[in-house]
Amino acid sequence: MKPNTTQRIQFSLIYLLVAAVVLSLLQSWLLAPRTIEIPMSKFLELVRENKIESVSLTEREIAGRAKQGALPEPPAARADRLRRLMGSEEDIRRFTATRIPGVDDARLVAELEAHHVEFSGRIENTLWRDLLFGWVIPLALMIGIWMLIMRRVGGGATQALSFGRSKAKIYDRKELKTTFLDVAGVDEAKAELVEVVDFLKNPKKYQRLGGRIPKGVLLVGPPGTGKTLLARAVAGEADVPFFSMSGSEFVEMFVGVGASRVRDLFEQAKGKAPCIVFIDELDAVGKSRVGSMGFVGGHDEREQTLNQLLAEMDGFDSSKGVILMAATNRPEVLDQALLRPGRFDRQIVVDKPDLKGREAILRLHARSVVLAPALDLGAIAQRTPGFAGADLANIVNEAALLAARKGKDAVETADFEEAIDREVAGLEKRSRVLSEKERDIVAHHEMGHALVASSASHADPVHKVTIIPRGVAALGMTYQLPTEDRFLMTQSELEDRIAVMLGGRVAEELVYGEVSTGAHNDFERASELARLMVMKYGMSERLGLVTFGERAPSFLRAPAPTWGSEHPYSEETARVIDEEVRLIIERIHERVRGILTAKKATLIAAAVELKRTETLEGERLRRLLAGEPVEGSR
Repeated sequence: MKPNTTQRIQFSLIYLLVAAVVLSLLQSWLLAPRTIEIPMSKFLELVRENKIESVSLTEREIAGRAKQGALPEPPAARADRLRRLMGSEEDIRRFTATRIPGVDDARLVAELEAHHVEFSGRIENTLWRDLLFGWVIPLALMIGIWMLIMRRVGGGATQALSFGRSKAKIYDRKELKTTFLDVAGVDEAKAELVEVVDFLKNPKKYQRLGGRIPKGVLLVGPPGTGKTLLARAVAGEADVPFFSMSGSEFVEMFVGVGASRVRDLFEQAKGKAPCIVFIDELDAVGKSRVGSMGFVGGHDEREQTLNQLLAEMDGFDSSKGVILMAATNRPEVLDQALLRPGRFDRQIVVDKPDLKGREAILRLHARSVVLAPALDLGAIAQRTPGFAGADLANIVNEAALLAARKGKDAVETADFEEAIDREVAGLEKRSRVLSEKERDIVAHHEMGHALVASSASHADPVHKVTIIPRGVAALGMTYQLPTEDRFLMTQSELEDRIAVMLGGRVAEELVYGEVSTGAHNDFERASELARLMVMKYGMSERLGLVTFGERAPSFLRAPAPTWGSEHPYSEETARVIDEEVRLIIERIHERVRGILTAKKATLIAAAVELKRTETLEGERLRRLLAGEPVEGSR
């Protein structure tokens, strides 16, 4: 009660002081004698008519008192009525006149003496005016501009003085509502993190036997698999504060700022223990200090920040309840000092979900979506191999938006199919009008892919074929539906994949006797896969069981090598690699030509039906690929 009473008393005193000052200023303004400004000619006229009692001369003006009734009546003012109520109404006898520059004072003094006017001189005190306009206002203006710039740059007026402060977002217990119930498809990772949660809730259970919790937990995996969500779920389950910061926020152009922020982050965390400190995109600050060419050194600011992070991880005790979690999708570039035991003791792989995990993720994100009773999320999960959790969440949202756009009461299978097609190939381009010849070529091209896929023993079954343009360059698509998740591929399976890719070009060769540019993407993917067979998978008899080229990133797609880039092998080896890749492609090309030559009639009939309907799927597509008659076909 005492602090509240004191605060009320202080507020009342300040309020009374402000009111007294305002009342004093108002009273002095109302009770002060009114002054009228007159021109210099009028002043001289009043002097010669003996209507001036006294004057005071300054450098800029003449102020004085006239005799009663000498001055003209000024226009009525709004404050006159208030003055009359206050009892300050009187005849206006005070005046001011601005002096004319360059006029000699001797004549004016003689004029005043001749008419017996009392006069005096007054030196103006300009100290406060000079101080106000010369120093206070300019300084205030500069400080205001500085504060505005600092607020724009860093979010606060004191940003220039707090570059070294941590920018971590702090989530209190009440703000963290994410739990393991909001995470699906990563059961193994959740099981590993349950121990961390249990330690934060009951540390004595582990300390009793002399065990210690890992200081750091590193989550590694492809983008969109839920690494940040997992970290938030751990904090939510343990009911502890959560410090979240991106690795890029440590690095500034000023050397030493990142290291200072690391120190400040750990100081804040120790003050709120038990808690979790989460650093996203750790590779931004934890990249190896050894360059790609083996040289040590590089970015001074990043290295200082990394060194400070290493020192802080050595200096804090996990038994106090501060656990460091980090996430990255580039573990291969991290400094080895970060990954040694005693720092990031535990590395947990958060990989893309399998079939069961994808179905669980779809059900999780579809909790708030109205689904049609006949919708099978298991079938949707089967259609999305290789999709991460973020991709599946986007598919559920897109399907709901599509259903709402069409005015449906529930989200149906067709909406999910369309959402998957959008995710894989882009938006439909029905406005892209193809000529009759182009539609004919695309129909035979896509049916060539489908026929080879249905004929190859190790190819995935064909789910749908369409000639509706999508995305930037796709004029048609052939969708294959894997029967199960695959983690290993045999040489026969890889060759069948290449065969399906070449089926479109071979169909054009057989039907038209010439080729088009429509197969360029097929060639890119077929050449890439054949090159991997030769360079990475040891599937070339001439080159043997040797790999060539640099190691590819674990979770990110490596960019294609550029022309003129150096290779860690000889020119002769490079020539042999090119020859082996070409031999694989040519051998499979001849095989595909044999398949489609034997089924040319089926190819032409199926292409005619595809051209008529634009999309084929399900039982109708299966019967066409098998060469069986279909109702309604021509």
